[in-house]
Amino acid sequence: MGDARKKPNPASSSSGETLIEGRRPLRCIVKLGGAAITRKNELESINEESLGSVCAQLREAMASSSIGSASPPPRGISMDWSRRSGDRILPVSVDDFGEHSAVDFDNNFVIVHGAGSFGHFQASTSGVHKGGLHLPLVKAGFVATRISVTSLNLEIVRALAREGIPSVGMSPFACGWSTQKRNVASADAAQIIHSLSAGFVPVLHGDAVLDHLQGCTILSGDVIIRHLAQLLMPKYVVFLTDVLGVYDRPPSDPNAILLREIVVDEDGSWSVLKPTLEQLKKEVEITVAAHDTTGGMETKISEAAVIARLGIDVYITKAGTEHSLIALKGQVDNDTEDWLGTVIRSSKHAPLSA
Repeated sequence: MGDARKKPNPASSSSGETLIEGRRPLRCIVKLGGAAITRKNELESINEESLGSVCAQLREAMASSSIGSASPPPRGISMDWSRRSGDRILPVSVDDFGEHSAVDFDNNFVIVHGAGSFGHFQASTSGVHKGGLHLPLVKAGFVATRISVTSLNLEIVRALAREGIPSVGMSPFACGWSTQKRNVASADAAQIIHSLSAGFVPVLHGDAVLDHLQGCTILSGDVIIRHLAQLLMPKYVVFLTDVLGVYDRPPSDPNAILLREIVVDEDGSWSVLKPTLEQLKKEVEITVAAHDTTGGMETKISEAAVIARLGIDVYITKAGTEHSLIALKGQVDNDTEDWLGTVIRSSKHAPLSA
């Protein structure tokens, strides 16, 4: 599929474009959905169990191609040497790292996470997504939103580091990302590319950024992923959510049906390939939480469709499950019904037997 993919054509110029030549292809971009790693109904509350499971699966996925074994790799030595309130400081031995040097992670991943219960309250209360930095409430909300989302980013980086994954947090605002009419206008990827080349795993997040026309807005993680996919052309993209994938109606509806495969045409239109049920001829219902300033599932599908048009398969599935591990490893089999999730791909690359 690599030869059939379009040449990267990022939405805006970036000094990172000149750095792509000669570097090995990016394996995967992962989106950690805010609803999957936080408790969205509890202000600034991390779902520690889910986040821990996701980080362990990322470690296993990164090690799978280099170790060549079906068994999980040994847990890496923690790279989080900082101390939480009340924690004991654990001694760090340099000898420990020599013993684990044989575990050669294929850490050519980029991770982007949503905000979940972090940032959305601050942004929606102050109207940051609507702009208006001249207003005191909006300016204060911009600051409050960034405090919240960067604190979550730090905790996710720490969780990855405790698994031995050499992760580094990167905020779009601090990296110079900006928008115009809420579309990406400037996105310097040089720091991301340099970090990948140095063996680090960049961890970005949805952020409050400056907008050239309305002053400021919210740049969602889904939009960030689309832009990075256009620039870096990963082998595949994975969205980890709190449900198994895309449904024909809200997943809370007992009659909701999981859409197993969606194909995207060149004109951007998309249709459901699996399941081929009569009731799916109606429009798919999309709901967005009232406090969600990033567009929710509707944005996720539209951005995934743009990525799929590039010839890059997109997998959407539930975080912390056997299905998410398969997706992270890039081992989704089109011919099996055992994997539960949604595949979004270009109609040019859809299986002929479908």
